[in-house]
Amino acid sequence: MAREIAGKTVLITGAGGGIGQKLIPAFLAAGAGRILAADRTPGTWHDARIEPVALDITDARQVTGAAAKYAEATDILVNNAGHNHNTRFLDTDPGNALREMEVNYFGTLAMIRAFAPAMRARRHGVIVNMITVGAHVSFPNMGSYCASKAALHLLTQTVRAELGYHGVDVVGIYPPAVDTQMSAHVPPASKISPQEVADGVIAALRNGEEETYIGMAADLREKLRQDPKAVERTLKARVAPA
Repeated sequence: MAREIAGKTVLITGAGGGIGQKLIPAFLAAGAGRILAADRTPGTWHDARIEPVALDITDARQVTGAAAKYAEATDILVNNAGHNHNTRFLDTDPGNALREMEVNYFGTLAMIRAFAPAMRARRHGVIVNMITVGAHVSFPNMGSYCASKAALHLLTQTVRAELGYHGVDVVGIYPPAVDTQMSAHVPPASKISPQEVADGVIAALRNGEEETYIGMAADLREKLRQDPKAVERTLKARVAPA
């Protein structure tokens, strides 16, 4: 079923990032009544409908505080905050993988656990998780990031099952590389704009989709269905010996 956006209160994590900055106007254009723009260092927005929220999703006290203040009002939670060191598993700082899991998996889990109870109690609400097509196949130069997003993919499936009976929808968004600071090293032809991602999120909500693969991610997903090992071999060939 299509999800209503008009008049809704939307909380977006990672609001200061490249995708977050496009999600906010996209939701406003779709009719959202209030945007809670959450970020570790919230920016300034010259629009009365946008409220900056200081929030580090890896800080349990901040997450609990944000939920106490905003969970009852939040109709749509967009878990957009993410972290990518763009490093391999071997011969790099093992703390990189830990940080990616802290943000991409455990931080998102903390947000869901904090905000879902209010949605479940009133029997409506939408949770949107920003994942990546790399959750289905590893891009070897960012293997730990893909692993954290694979964990988020399974988390998304699980909470969708747990919350579905209570009227709460859980939506997975799977873009390819996006033209943000995180993917500055990726050739322009191999990534899409943040605006395309924001438009894809709005379309997924309006179309009642549970999963949406944006841009070239849809093509890669189809190739994975047809011959996953061929895709794995292609990606392996792009990795020069360390």
